[in-house]
Amino acid sequence: MTDVAKAMREVQPRLEILVWIAACAGLRQGEAFGLTRHAVNWDQDQLYVEEQRQAGMSAKLKTRASYATLPVDHFLIMRLKEHIATFPQVAPVCAEWERQRTAKGYAPPPDEGLIVTNRYGRPLKQESFRRNWKAAVKLAGLPDQTRFHDLKHFYTTRLGASGDFDPKTVQALSRHAEFSETWDTYAHPPLAVQGVKVETFGSLFASA
Repeated sequence: MTDVAKAMREVQPRLEILVWIAACAGLRQGEAFGLTRHAVNWDQDQLYVEEQRQAGMSAKLKTRASYATLPVDHFLIMRLKEHIATFPQVAPVCAEWERQRTAKGYAPPPDEGLIVTNRYGRPLKQESFRRNWKAAVKLAGLPDQTRFHDLKHFYTTRLGASGDFDPKTVQALSRHAEFSETWDTYAHPPLAVQGVKVETFGSLFASA
């Protein structure tokens, strides 16, 4: 996963964090697009998975199991902090361009608290992200059919392979409505899990 993260950093740096969100928290694409600053418990290493973005608009999640207070590796919290510090909602422009758009009556879009926006400060759209994703996949040398959703499969597989969690706990962390979905991912909530601390990904990506 470090290869595709590095590739995305070259293709579109402000989108790299989406790779880490999916790989280290198992969020689906729309959920990652809809993650907001207030949905992160920065002190307790938790994400409140409560909405997704479809065509830029807030939408309900896939299933009831998708809604959860999700414990995440502190590694991801640090990546989120770095992203927010590095990428303002609206990307800065040169003084001349700022003068021109001000003269045209430009006003920045409202701040919806989204962790990731496009460079104009607006919610991400699937089509534009897909172009960047395909470019990053190619640059990373991955198969053309590699999907963003494969990062969620990676997340579930790594949790299972770590030996730290039983299968039902992996199901809850992965927010799969059916255990068969978790089991299929192996083979190839309310608080998601009470009292569980996830430290699976920090050591894995320590050198990233």
